Amino acid sequence: MAIVGAVVAAVVTPLGDHLVKGFLDDPTCPGEACEGKNPQNQGCGEDARTYKPAVGNPALLQLRYSEDCQAVWARVQRGSPGDLVTAEATGGAKRTAQIEYGNDQFTSMVSVDDGEFQVTACAVPKAGGESTYERYCIHATEATAWW
Repeated sequence: MAIVGAVVAAVVTPLGDHLVKGFLDDPTCPGEACEGKNPQNQGCGEDARTYKPAVGNPALLQLRYSEDCQAVWARVQRGSPGDLVTAEATGGAKRTAQIEYGNDQFTSMVSVDDGEFQVTACAVPKAGGESTYERYCIHATEATAWW
């Protein structure tokens, strides 16, 4: 009985914590306060929507947008160590992250206006690196089909 109780507690506790956090916690940094911060650490992934072209996307590049945090960030899912991923808001900041190991990496956040915005994300392969794609960029606005 003690073993069953321990297993149930180990499964239920993280799930319960996640559900409580999702219902009670607001993002810790809406708007300008999110600038340059890690979206995972700030709770911005909870409501984030994604734009990722399904065709012609050699690096599996995506833009993530959190309306609650009023911020975007970029993620590359098919890169190589040394490759860069960037996120930039028109008229705003630009954030860059480098793949250290593995094949994926995301940038820190770029704040966007609550309303109209334009953002660009790029995957930039390391010169002489393992990636076979060329620099690849995607563009999005608040009206993009985020999912």
